[in-house]
Amino acid sequence: MQTTAPKTHLIKVSSTKAPEFIDITDQVRDCFKNSGLNNGCVIIFSQHTTAAIKINENEPLLLQDMEEFIDRISPKNGNYRHNDFTIRTVNMTEDECPNGHAHCAHLLMSTSEAIPVIDGKLGMGPWQRIFLVELDSPRPRQVTVQFIGT
Repeated sequence: MQTTAPKTHLIKVSSTKAPEFIDITDQVRDCFKNSGLNNGCVIIFSQHTTAAIKINENEPLLLQDMEEFIDRISPKNGNYRHNDFTIRTVNMTEDECPNGHAHCAHLLMSTSEAIPVIDGKLGMGPWQRIFLVELDSPRPRQVTVQFIGT
């Protein structure tokens, strides 16, 4: 069996709110068109600890439900030691923002998703879409897309 080197792409998106489900399925499919991959998988990976990658349905009312669910499980105004800059000393930047809620919400999500590629097609169901999920605040985000296989 002959394998090819992974092909890697970078997708850049900007969020406008948090939480926000940003559908990146079309960008991933655009990358896939030129991959030459027949069988293998595609890995979609968020380069951020406060932005997740998830597969779900792009239905407006469901997206609202999921955003509200994230707010309930990890409320922005909750009590997070990570946000107490009088005691926190690790991984601080000059423009540090209180985002403990986003890190905690990320624990229940994931940094990446893997999708099988079968006979030159992405093995996704008819309603499945790929989302970058903004959990923190509006900002530019980067997603790595890598195709592995033959």
